[in-house]
Amino acid sequence: MPIIKSAKKRVRTANKAATRNSKTKRNLKEALKVFGKAPSAKLHSSAQSQLDIAVKKGVLHKNKAARLKKRAAAKAKAAGVKPAKAAVKKAVPVKKAAGKKAAPAKKSAAKKTPAKKPAAKKK
Repeated sequence: MPIIKSAKKRVRTANKAATRNSKTKRNLKEALKVFGKAPSAKLHSSAQSQLDIAVKKGVLHKNKAARLKKRAAAKAKAAGVKPAKAAVKKAVPVKKAAGKKAAPAKKSAAKKTPAKKPAAKKK
């Protein structure tokens, strides 16, 4: 057991991270196993989502996730599963105020140095 206060904190932090990482790994393995047993569009998207989450959290390398996604896609294709349609977010147009024109970009003004004050005379 560490004696130094910062080392104690590192132990606590490491334990929290280990718990979080193991939970992410467990969810990923479960999603891949369920998809492997009965491939469907919903399970395929779930497995891909778990892979993305694992990469985002740093639990899995991005190339390994890409490889696993490719294998899952091949398995889905072999099973005749159509990919689920992803919900595409539409870009919301920016509304401009009626009658107002866009202001041109302002030029940056050069900094002016303040005038030097005359030095006080010593008596």
